[in-house]
Amino acid sequence: MEGTVSTVYTGPETGSPEQVHAIISELRRLYPDAKCSLNYLNPLELLVATQLSAQCTDERVNIVTQQLFKKYRTVEDYATAKQEELEQDIRSIGFYRNKAKNIRTACQRIITEYGGEVPRTMEGLVSLAGVARKTANVVLGNAFGIVEGFVVDTHIGRLSRRFGWTSNEDPVKVEKDLMRIIPQQDWLDLSHLLIFHGRAVCYARNPQCERCTLVPLCPSAFIAKNK
Repeated sequence: MEGTVSTVYTGPETGSPEQVHAIISELRRLYPDAKCSLNYLNPLELLVATQLSAQCTDERVNIVTQQLFKKYRTVEDYATAKQEELEQDIRSIGFYRNKAKNIRTACQRIITEYGGEVPRTMEGLVSLAGVARKTANVVLGNAFGIVEGFVVDTHIGRLSRRFGWTSNEDPVKVEKDLMRIIPQQDWLDLSHLLIFHGRAVCYARNPQCERCTLVPLCPSAFIAKNK
């Protein structure tokens, strides 16, 4: 009968430079092309796509934005859109009513407060409706090349806890923990790598530890054994 047992972790101290460096190096080997999975051509499109991605898969968002970005090309298009019409355009995405309202309100503020340009600061971005630090970090890092914080989504939070990098559940606290132990030059790159690994191997349920090359570096790893 097959069961699961925890391994005894004998790797480097969790959160140590040795462990962090080894994990980053292996993730880069595994996912050399890791990048933001959302499709976009400019900061506005990335902002909207990231707002839509909350509690929704990037694949679903990319399907919706394929037509959405042809119809809405400027902040004015979103700001002046009718609520009901925008809702229908994103209806297949969860929480579409609230997301439509936030996108319209955010774009109206971009026009009145930021001259029609997506703000390039954390302070400016989080002042927009529907934008918290995660969305702001995604836009700053990927659209502007400004790395001010660490993106924390469900994959990154989960893997960070499994690696022993944090014990927190709150994304803001997780971000602070990661910023303390990970070199800033790796923040954006590592966020993509962790997301890719979370989707490919380290699932929320039934993580595939038996085929994971990070097992020697992961205190939460388990393996299947015959009993």
